[in-house]
Amino acid sequence: MAWFRAGSSVAKLAVRRTISQSCSYLMQTRISPARNQYFHTTVFRSKAQSAPVPRPVPLSRLTDSFLDGTSSVYLEELQRAWEQDPNSVDESWDNFFRNFVGQATTSPGISGQTIQESMRLMLLVRAYQVYGHMKAKLDPLDLEERPIPDDLDPALYGFTEADLDREFFIGVWRISGFLSENRPVQTLRAILKRLEQAYCGNIGYEYMHIADREKCNWLRDKIETPTPTQYSRQRREVILDRLIWSSQFENFLAAKWTAAKRFGLEGCETLIPGMKEMFDRSADLGVESIVIGMSHRGRLNVLGNVVRKPLRQIFSEFSGGTSYDRPTRGGKRIHLSLVANPSHLEAVDPVVVGKTRAKQYYSNDVDRTKNMGVLIHGDGSFAGQGVVYETLHLSALPNYTTGGTIHIVVNNQVAFTTDPRSGRSSQYCTDVAKALSAPIFHVNGDDVEAVVHVCELAAEWRQTFHTDVVVDIVCYRRFGHNEIDEPSFTQPKMYKVIRNHPSALQIYQNKLLESGQVTKEDIDQINSKVLSILNEEFLPANYVPQRRDWLSAYWSGFKSPEQLSRIRNTGVKPEILKNVGKAITTLPENFKPHRAVKRIFEDRAKMIETGEGIDWAVGEALAFATLLVEGNHVRLSGQDVERGTFSHRHSVIHDQETGEKYCPLDHVMMNQKRRNVYCEQQIMLIFVDHIFCIWISLSLSEFGVLGFELGYSMENPNSLVLWEAQFGDFANGAQVIFDQFLSSGEAKWLRQTGLVVLLPHGYDGQGPEHSSARLERFLQMSDDNPYVIPEMDPTLRKQIQECNWQVVNVTTPANYFHVLRRQIHREFRKPLIVMSPKNLLRHKDCKSNLSEFDDVQGHQGFDKQGTRFKRLIKDQNDHSDLEEGIRRLILCSGKVYYELDEERKKANGKDIAICRVEQLCPFPYDLIQRELKRYPNAEVVWCQEEPMNMGAYNYITPRLGTAMKALGRGTVEDIKYVGRAPSAATATGFYQVHVKEQTELVHKAMQPDPIN
Repeated sequence: MAWFRAGSSVAKLAVRRTISQSCSYLMQTRISPARNQYFHTTVFRSKAQSAPVPRPVPLSRLTDSFLDGTSSVYLEELQRAWEQDPNSVDESWDNFFRNFVGQATTSPGISGQTIQESMRLMLLVRAYQVYGHMKAKLDPLDLEERPIPDDLDPALYGFTEADLDREFFIGVWRISGFLSENRPVQTLRAILKRLEQAYCGNIGYEYMHIADREKCNWLRDKIETPTPTQYSRQRREVILDRLIWSSQFENFLAAKWTAAKRFGLEGCETLIPGMKEMFDRSADLGVESIVIGMSHRGRLNVLGNVVRKPLRQIFSEFSGGTSYDRPTRGGKRIHLSLVANPSHLEAVDPVVVGKTRAKQYYSNDVDRTKNMGVLIHGDGSFAGQGVVYETLHLSALPNYTTGGTIHIVVNNQVAFTTDPRSGRSSQYCTDVAKALSAPIFHVNGDDVEAVVHVCELAAEWRQTFHTDVVVDIVCYRRFGHNEIDEPSFTQPKMYKVIRNHPSALQIYQNKLLESGQVTKEDIDQINSKVLSILNEEFLPANYVPQRRDWLSAYWSGFKSPEQLSRIRNTGVKPEILKNVGKAITTLPENFKPHRAVKRIFEDRAKMIETGEGIDWAVGEALAFATLLVEGNHVRLSGQDVERGTFSHRHSVIHDQETGEKYCPLDHVMMNQKRRNVYCEQQIMLIFVDHIFCIWISLSLSEFGVLGFELGYSMENPNSLVLWEAQFGDFANGAQVIFDQFLSSGEAKWLRQTGLVVLLPHGYDGQGPEHSSARLERFLQMSDDNPYVIPEMDPTLRKQIQECNWQVVNVTTPANYFHVLRRQIHREFRKPLIVMSPKNLLRHKDCKSNLSEFDDVQGHQGFDKQGTRFKRLIKDQNDHSDLEEGIRRLILCSGKVYYELDEERKKANGKDIAICRVEQLCPFPYDLIQRELKRYPNAEVVWCQEEPMNMGAYNYITPRLGTAMKALGRGTVEDIKYVGRAPSAATATGFYQVHVKEQTELVHKAMQPDPIN
């Protein structure tokens, strides 16, 4: 009998347990009458004191819970107590005894059933729910050798073959499925057969780790159906058609590009019909838009057969990502977008989730049921890449949740060339998802109907419970990592089996032919149709991608690098500045902030009232507030952004008595009349019920969160999305996002983004881990040519448009205000990397006047073109256009300026000019040349705090040399360097050494003799 294994193994198990266990434990539920709560206590009893073994249960000497003699006594005591007074036991036991006695009376077939047998049968059912997946037939190659848990052996629960045709009543346990009260009395044989079908077939379910009765019951209702799922002939024809498309597409590519690395889907062709059925079901349940992220494996197939990208474009491009609308089987339309991604596995995961969240925000999808993310993973990367967990970890955070992501694992069982036992420590590659209580559906990739079933089930789960769910398609890779690889080098046994293994299409065709539902002529007709269409689309494959192909509805009117975008001013009307300034510095009357925070807001109110002494935090808040009232969305996230890492921002204040939160930026548009005043800037305001500005402090994650914010920023250009590192030093935890997306995304995929990254940077003596944001790395990735001066005429300049990103090191609150507003007030989008300050946040000289923020001609911030971001701040000593008496021109960037200026004042160095390069990339050639002309006799010095091999020195030198050479002022050799010597570490760990180094470099910059 298949269900019963050799009795000797059970005997050995019994002996082993007898020897290894000298005592048994009994879990008893006791009722506390005072609080009506349940207390679980463990009662110790030695085996010598155990109750006699009940006759109906010969294997009860085994010491498992509810199998030993002790528990039988406990059950008998409960039954006697219930017979005397049903209210003396818990309601669940009352239901059990009531139904058990009732069934025993009316069903003669179970008259010999004991309560212990009912309990053991319940435990057997539960064992299948917990361990059934370990007996499931998941490996299509049948190479995996997995021990079947003893818990699935009926003999372990005291049953024999003689019991197979006995009828049993399991009981009522407030549980759906086999343990529900609606199930009829069944024979043990029927129960075991259905359990095997449900849990040990081609699908393995893992869900008992979910600590939620409602969710588990929902799944049990779906899994433990009275009969297995059967598809109609019409559905099977649709599934067959989709599987033929998937298979023929790969065959077609293989024939046309025989030597190309196309990373085909052979071995997991069932992914395509599974995804299409998943999307159809999702559309039926209300989903209107799906954002997809996946690696290279099967990407072309998904683009053509799921996303419905025109085949002629695929054949021309052979790469890329895109978005299209497609009809569903149910007659609806759904928008699908496949996010462009690098070969860095799983790096796209948080980008997809962020883009999905943005879609939900802009479509007012409050319930998160209309927009959904789907991620397709590899087995090795899902288990091995840390960003997978970082992305999963965001799934339930209030400001990051998307209402559940569907994860599909294309599990070819070999990752790149590594066997699972060498590639992960867990049993399944999907075990990481258990940390988030996500259900996991393992499925044999050769069974297309099983794949379709779990894909539909995943869609239903997501739309019902709005949490993540995982589909693990266990398949194989018919060829190597790519089509020209030789996989037998590392997996000879596996690929010997694969060479003779039929495809999923062959298996399904044979199944349908045997059932008589489809004829060979039907199959040939579908194959001919598909092949004909593929050939027709291949012939005119002369599509050429255009720069503007990436534009979606929100991006209408934005310009590509080939189109000139005019430079806009960023100043704001004085009355608006005063009004929003008052709003962001006023707290409710009954609100009780921390006394230190109260003083800060009182000081801020004075800044706005007097128009003087605006500090960094107020300048930033004014930038956010003015963008908000113009109708733009502002989103700032990071690890400490509410208060700021350095307790400077205080964007969200906490009542010290009630704990209530108050965000002043949520209240800049309280008055409708005031909104009308703001509309003078001719910008349409967006009115929504919730806040305009979201401030998020979250867990310690760089890679996942920065990727999320990148995805968020890509959806709509009319939003200022910022991510702030706790310290700039920690940003390298997200280096993949910087390297593969931010710095190169537009060049690779024609995708623009205006994401702002704030990286606290500066040498304050805090050691090598809290001093440097690695400015040199961002400058090194900049793509501007250091030996060619671009067109710098303000009316023709496209320098920033043609550069890959902007890197700034700003030194005044007003300039920070303008560089943030510039991100929105332009007709294109570029990433902005800000070396944000630390000690300048409260520096006595790092202040601005409110007149530097407005657009009034003649005010301090207004220049020839208007009020805007200053790429270079000239010397502040009122020098004329020609100063022949200046002997030294010091160019610097960041906070070192204030130390140089202070030392200059001490040394009375009136013959020294100091200019601040606020925008490092792209390099401000025109302004640098203006200063070189102003000081024709000055030696040119670059001064920085960072070591010579770090900071901006190696970026600045060739570009400054090019500017000098064009004016006849010398070459690179004439540039003098002042700064720290080359170093492996970014900074010293000793404060005294830091002070000595800082003093020396400042003194050297001011020395009377020429600098060597």
